[in-house]
Amino acid sequence: MLRFITFFFLLLFPMGSYSSAQDSSFYIEAPHAIIVDVATGEVLFEKDARVPMSPASMTKIMTAHMIFDALKDGIISPDTKYLVSDDAWRRGGVSSGSSTMFLEAGSLVTVMDLLRGIVVQSGNDACIAIAEGMAGSEEFFANRMNAKAKEMGLTTANFKNATGWPHPEHKISAFDLATLTKYSMDNHPDYFTIYSERSFTWNGITQDNRNPLLDKFIGADGVKTGSTEDSGYGLVGSAKRDNKRRIIVVNGLQSKSERSRVSQKLMQAAFDQFKVYSLYAKDDIVGEIDTYLGSKSKVSVMAGIDINVGMYYGDRTGLKTKISYKDAIAPIEKGEHIADMVISVPGRVDRVVPLLSAESINKDSLFGIAWSVLKNKIRGN
Repeated sequence: MLRFITFFFLLLFPMGSYSSAQDSSFYIEAPHAIIVDVATGEVLFEKDARVPMSPASMTKIMTAHMIFDALKDGIISPDTKYLVSDDAWRRGGVSSGSSTMFLEAGSLVTVMDLLRGIVVQSGNDACIAIAEGMAGSEEFFANRMNAKAKEMGLTTANFKNATGWPHPEHKISAFDLATLTKYSMDNHPDYFTIYSERSFTWNGITQDNRNPLLDKFIGADGVKTGSTEDSGYGLVGSAKRDNKRRIIVVNGLQSKSERSRVSQKLMQAAFDQFKVYSLYAKDDIVGEIDTYLGSKSKVSVMAGIDINVGMYYGDRTGLKTKISYKDAIAPIEKGEHIADMVISVPGRVDRVVPLLSAESINKDSLFGIAWSVLKNKIRGN
């Protein structure tokens, strides 16, 4: 029989009724938004963040990550040169009317210059040129992007190109964009610093980084903007203050000015109004659950990992946890997964954390087993 034990954190989190449908008391204008704490990976806030959306040029975070990987693995070097094809020039150059690095058709350009053209200038021509150089075609490069996304567990990612150019099937969620950004940041810290560069000059033309946070938020050091008619205006941002690092994603905003204002508001809130709370450390005893046919009627359960919860200060009273379990049947080994903690935070999807047996329980004697069976029949279990 499924059982629940509800625990209330009385010091920080006063009692209240359990509800997973309660909305967060923090509001942000963006249709899609998320805040992630980089150190713990905890989601601090989300709003329609698991829904696939059109990412526009935020796609280029994955494009750049593919280049970072190839550089790290020695498949290419910073000085490797790729040819700018007529197709790259036509679809991503000046005549395309889109973001461009101003590459010239037929020229040879180094990987590092193309990388800066992608990251700083958001050049579609640079994306196509490097995709063709690394994979033979942009289509094949997009296939590699999808394979990498699957490897990383980005369940909503479906890339159809390297640029973010509108396509009805080209989608990824804000949650997966944040996950990708954290992964790229953690695995390529040296190359990731390119996102903080304020400008880049190519072909005699200097273009400023489009990220508004770099000039307007102290501690900001990335990451990427994006905008198309389909996606609206979006941004993936990162910043570090007081040894804390946060990643934010917003998308679906109506204008460049609104993107600037909302992204600043969300990043400021990420540091001032959101916090990661430590509920239990690894191996902490969380509670007791019933056993069946065991030498003891109850067994202690413990946290198998550090259990942290990130949330808005104003939602603390809405945090609820409960232990879900079925009667654990003896014998039980210490460290065996025998229960789950369900964590509910306002405005968020419930999170389930495995709980482990804190001790070993032997099977009861024949007499004890018979008595347990009789008691369960009397109770109707």
